[in-house]
Amino acid sequence: MQGTVDGFSYGLVTPVVAYLMACLGGALGLRCTTRALRTRSWRPGWLALGSAAIGAGIWTMHFVAMMGFTVRGIPIHYDTLTTFASLGIAVVMVGIGIFIVGYRGAKGAALFTGGTITGLGVASMHYLGMAGMRLPGELEYNTVMVAVSVVIAMAAATASLWAAGQVRGFRWSLGASLVMGLAVSGMHYTGMAALRVQVHGSTGSPVDHSPAELLAPMMIGPLVILVVAGAVVMLDPLLVMGRPAWQGATGAPVSAPHTAAGVGHRPPRPGRPRTPQSW
Repeated sequence: MQGTVDGFSYGLVTPVVAYLMACLGGALGLRCTTRALRTRSWRPGWLALGSAAIGAGIWTMHFVAMMGFTVRGIPIHYDTLTTFASLGIAVVMVGIGIFIVGYRGAKGAALFTGGTITGLGVASMHYLGMAGMRLPGELEYNTVMVAVSVVIAMAAATASLWAAGQVRGFRWSLGASLVMGLAVSGMHYTGMAALRVQVHGSTGSPVDHSPAELLAPMMIGPLVILVVAGAVVMLDPLLVMGRPAWQGATGAPVSAPHTAAGVGHRPPRPGRPRTPQSW
């Protein structure tokens, strides 16, 4: 028989918190990706940190949302190995896409390939995480809705990586992360709308543990990743402001200050434009 599914057992709390977690992971990951595109210094490290932040963010988003998922009268458990495997596949596949864009640029074939792989990583994380559910029944999916959710994931990933490559400062990346969070959440709930649960046996047995009690301990590791990524971002002025500290508001290098009038200063020769000094 078909079980009664409720994806919002805590009301709007889980969707809102899940969306914020997706935005947080996206913001940190995109800033790290932007940092890697602006400089060759420590590029692999920035890209790896961005991959971990985005992967941890979407994984946390998924399982925060799953805290509100219940099937009436049916106990739900999660297989730890499969659950953490979904985190691993998210970080690895997102990383492949980000490294492609980080080294080939956020345009053309590189952007399409990187966005596609990253989006498939988001979708793979979702459905592998769902495969980690243990309940007395079977999960069935509507093929069309699943395909729509995968397309949403790929489109969102491609748009976000394109935004990261524009290098237009913190507010640009913040807006991109809000869109990315909305798209990842939309992909999740589209995938959940495709789900049907066929229950085996009676549905009258009590639920021994709530999903929140089961999932909360598993989130410690991904939350630590997000905290570390956040600390690195906050300590790097280029990641926060989108330009080095020695640049002015327009992004041009600031000229060296003069210690006294006429000292170290020579007026430009007629007909020769003066160029700003660089430090």
